[in-house]
Amino acid sequence: MSSVPERSEIAEEHKWDLESLFADDEAWEAAYEDAEELVADLERYEGRATDDAATLLETLETYEELMRTVADVASYARMRKDEDTTRDRYQALTARSQSLSSDASSAASFLEPALQELTWDDVEAMIDEEPALAEYEHYFDDVLRMKEHTRSAEVETLLAELSEVTGAPGEVYNMLANADMEFPTVEDSDGEPQPITLNNFTTLQKNPDREFRQRVYEAFYDEWGTVRNAVGAAYKNSVKTDVKMAQARDYDTAREAALDGPNVPVEVYDNLVETVNDNLDKLHRHAELKRDAIGADELRMWDLYVPVVQEESPDVEYEQACEYVVDAMAPLGEAYQDRVADGLESRWVDVYETANKQSGAYSGGTYDSQPFILMNYQDDVESMYTLAHELGHSLHSEYTSEHQPYVYSGYEIFVAEVASTVNETLLTHHLLETVEDDRLRKHVLNEYLERFRSTLYRQTMFAEFEHRAHEMDEAGEPLTPDRLDDLYRDLKGTYYEPAAVDDRIAREWMRIPHFYRAFYVYQYATGISAAVALVDGILEEGEPAAERYVDFLSNGSREYPLELLQGAGVDMASPEPVERAVSTYGDYLDELSALV
Repeated sequence: MSSVPERSEIAEEHKWDLESLFADDEAWEAAYEDAEELVADLERYEGRATDDAATLLETLETYEELMRTVADVASYARMRKDEDTTRDRYQALTARSQSLSSDASSAASFLEPALQELTWDDVEAMIDEEPALAEYEHYFDDVLRMKEHTRSAEVETLLAELSEVTGAPGEVYNMLANADMEFPTVEDSDGEPQPITLNNFTTLQKNPDREFRQRVYEAFYDEWGTVRNAVGAAYKNSVKTDVKMAQARDYDTAREAALDGPNVPVEVYDNLVETVNDNLDKLHRHAELKRDAIGADELRMWDLYVPVVQEESPDVEYEQACEYVVDAMAPLGEAYQDRVADGLESRWVDVYETANKQSGAYSGGTYDSQPFILMNYQDDVESMYTLAHELGHSLHSEYTSEHQPYVYSGYEIFVAEVASTVNETLLTHHLLETVEDDRLRKHVLNEYLERFRSTLYRQTMFAEFEHRAHEMDEAGEPLTPDRLDDLYRDLKGTYYEPAAVDDRIAREWMRIPHFYRAFYVYQYATGISAAVALVDGILEEGEPAAERYVDFLSNGSREYPLELLQGAGVDMASPEPVERAVSTYGDYLDELSALV
């Protein structure tokens, strides 16, 4: 019998307040109908959107009203489904919202090609004629720079209409992993059954009983082996979709296409991979500390999550975690702290794991709603850090929505992952400076090092994997499960050289949902690199640096990501922030080594 509670058993204050978005499903249906009408309204501007400045402004305002409504509709449906991924009703609402999003994208597909028929002189003349268009100046620049990669209106419409189809591999994977797969139950050292889930797997891998960890590890990856061909087909087609879409837009590679969207040079990606590979000795040292901590002759794959600190980790209940996180934000100013505290008290967070709930964690919501945070809180230090992480995203959205018009509300992931890891870094500094419980301090230090390992090194390894997988497809090589296993096994062996690599870990690529959003994960690694630099500045300089950081949060996508970070004081076009991050990782390894 599963120990995971039903949703009905969870107190209301620990559930997110989706009624603040739509009072009920009937209100959602009304908004859905409004969006359908707005789709028709927008379509009427096709062929005349740029006839004059007034018409262009009307077109943009109609487009924004449509997209804001669609975002609300899609967000509500998705979050209701994520509460219980097996509920047919919300699977259906999610499917309808995806179709609506596709229809909206199709209806809007004429807009950018129409704008790209203009010159910058034409744009400036329209701004002079209609001053309200000045708000869109950066948006116009972003659209015009993509002119060479935008196809005709007919082709753009077709590509937009295919969005449901091109997103199918990720949807298939998500349903397979979260709704259909059933992981086994394994007995612990006391003979008690321990059900394995996607959410608790890494927690179980930290269990001090090495034989138990091995049984969990083998059972977990054996289950993935039963869906090997299905997941292999899903990922192969996801990669092929990326490659074909890049070719359709006249890019040389899928990576170039993905990075050009946020205007990030591929050199940033390469700098990251090169710098991390030049510093694998620090990761190897971390692995050796783990091996020594457990007293083993050889580190195995089921030992990678085990803490270097062998004392049992203290529980951190949710309310205590909230207090720690709020206090840790003091260097960012009282206003930032108050926003965090208010959000935690206003049911932003869906706190605990429940039966069939979406795995993992995320910060959601829309321009017109409060933030919503999905958690699967486990009463441990790791969950506390995840809470801080997601609150960073939520506060970023809050500041952006308050200070920017809708057109600049959708900031890029490249900067989003900075906000989340700044919170993690501040939490670490606060706890190490203020907590007197040595056991908790050791586990905080261990957790932050694990975050470094998994965010900087592990995500860079993932980035290498997906880059090479796409290169294989672009070279015409077949992406079979065996070849993907071989690729992943080689990378795992390089990154974790002191550990023994086995056949089961070669399947780990199968369980990574982020791979269905190509060239996404590297931004976790650049994010923590920028965050370390920003927090160093905030703690050294104080209020001026904190104000620059809050300004960065408030600017949304009004500038390109590298420009936004330069304004906050970090140059991600150079390898220096990554070098600083790996140096900090090494310093914390020294501190932990001295403690244990």
